[in-house]
Amino acid sequence: MRKNFSELNLSKCADGLLPVIIQDSRTLKVLMLGYMNEEAYDKTVAEGKVTFYSRSRRTLWTKGETSGNFLYVDEIFTDCDDDTLLIKATPVGPTCHTGSVSCFQTPDNEGFVRELQSVIQQRHAQMPEGSYTTTLFNKGVKKITQKVGEEAVETIIEAVDGNKERFVYEASDLLYHLLVLMEQMGCSLADIENELVIRHKPGYKHVKE
Repeated sequence: MRKNFSELNLSKCADGLLPVIIQDSRTLKVLMLGYMNEEAYDKTVAEGKVTFYSRSRRTLWTKGETSGNFLYVDEIFTDCDDDTLLIKATPVGPTCHTGSVSCFQTPDNEGFVRELQSVIQQRHAQMPEGSYTTTLFNKGVKKITQKVGEEAVETIIEAVDGNKERFVYEASDLLYHLLVLMEQMGCSLADIENELVIRHKPGYKHVKE
């Protein structure tokens, strides 16, 4: 449940400013750290775009107000002590002023599988003409499963041959088509993760009918 700013614990926050971590909702990549006062927090909640308080300029600033690279709020979480916020957001363009995806020096392609999943979901919803993904959805589950099978065989062949470069290429095709099939079946990476977490718990016994 989202809290009011007055309910947060500012006793350890310098100048009454709350640290705020921004995470990409799609890729789960950590994008940046900023600070909010009550006015910035309320503006963020009201407008759905992340607004910080600039410690250097001593004023509010909405991320993207000059670059257009806004951060659209999806979810807001507090930590266990109520003295730090985590905001899951959908970024428009790169977050860092340097042009990088993140202000931290992590690889820009980190979490791309989830971003690809998001693109596939958009293709399924919009069905744009000329898109290969649209073609697969139009042909239905039988065609999609056929492609998954073909790519799985090609991946296995490259593994048996010990050709790492070709294996990566074919495995990428396999993963893409599997994501399309998952979307067709109405499931996501989160569903797969939940299943794997259940299987990882002590005492779990996998029983196949």
